[in-house]
Amino acid sequence: MVKETAYYDILGVKPNATPDELKKAYRKMALKYHPDKNPDEPEKFKQISQAYEVLSDAKKREVYDRGGEEAIKGGGEGGHGFEFHSPMDIFDMFFGGGGSRRRGPKRGKDVIHQLKVSLEELYNGATRKLSLKKKVICPKCEGRGGKEGAVEKCTNCRGTGMQVRIHQLMPGMVQQVQSVCGECQGQGERINPKYRCKNCVGKKVTEEHKILEVHIDKGMKDGENICFTGEGDQEPGLEPGDIQIILDEKEHNVFKRHKDDLIMHMDLILTEALCGFQKTIDTLDGRVLVITSLPGEVIKHGEVKCILGEGMPYYKDPFTKGKLIIQFSVKFPEKGFISPEKLPALEQLLPPREEVIIPDDAEEHTLIDYDPDTQNNRRRDVYEEDEDGTHGQRVQCASH
Repeated sequence: MVKETAYYDILGVKPNATPDELKKAYRKMALKYHPDKNPDEPEKFKQISQAYEVLSDAKKREVYDRGGEEAIKGGGEGGHGFEFHSPMDIFDMFFGGGGSRRRGPKRGKDVIHQLKVSLEELYNGATRKLSLKKKVICPKCEGRGGKEGAVEKCTNCRGTGMQVRIHQLMPGMVQQVQSVCGECQGQGERINPKYRCKNCVGKKVTEEHKILEVHIDKGMKDGENICFTGEGDQEPGLEPGDIQIILDEKEHNVFKRHKDDLIMHMDLILTEALCGFQKTIDTLDGRVLVITSLPGEVIKHGEVKCILGEGMPYYKDPFTKGKLIIQFSVKFPEKGFISPEKLPALEQLLPPREEVIIPDDAEEHTLIDYDPDTQNNRRRDVYEEDEDGTHGQRVQCASH
């Protein structure tokens, strides 16, 4: 039992979620509420990051499960608070960006794209072309925004990019308010309109279409990160960030992936389960597998079998594959599939029944099909009849 489930609720998982389920939930939520894509909900992104940081750490998760958020902020029984990272640091560490952790020139923001891929593409490998827009330094003015000498220090904010205003709240009490300069939009400089670059209209950057070839290697997993270093938006004075492609596996109608194994369900009729069968399976690379169950090898309902070497290829070792796991469901025949006179012959072929000793005072009942709706309707009808006073005989007090 956990004391509270707020962090689990934020990520949309159950309290018994596995580390893989936590990772998948965080990835989807963080991409959805990242400030670049959802600037209106910065607090949501912070909550998602803090919830994942706590639940992905075994020690912090144990403290949280035992005492809730209050215990986490107090550091548990010892009373020493845990150290937390910033939301963007958590995002960078998870997706492998790490813009704030790199040394050297200042970098622009990384661009994150989610790419839906099929299980076939992850099995066989594929190349996908991705068209996107990116900002590049204006080739006409080389990122200056105008002719040489056109850039001037903003006189409104004196080059700071910020404006400070004084508001008088009441006599003797003032409030100082700092805001982004409206003249230069926080740049600290402005460009004389007469000398402004016509190509970028003084913005220093222009937009261009970029076609990226995304190579999906055999065995890559859901959530895999493919990084194009230095292909992010350009900005004067900054090193370009990266474009990060996050693979998002689409649901398959036959197979479900679990690490390097593939899982599928197969229906059998009772004859196949008892007397053997041959079945074919279409693989993700277009081959046909034939599986055989020999006569007399009984397959029980819910039984699990596997085929070695027919699962997913290992990433970076595609000639090695996991297992193909098959879970069987045995479908029993419909009512009346055999005439009553033939039942004794069938019974002779099956294992004998267990002998049951019936006491003399036992009550006999015949089984009927269970229908919860019928049962609920009967109870409701009885209740309504009682309310109307028309159901059965009521006991009245005797008067003397």
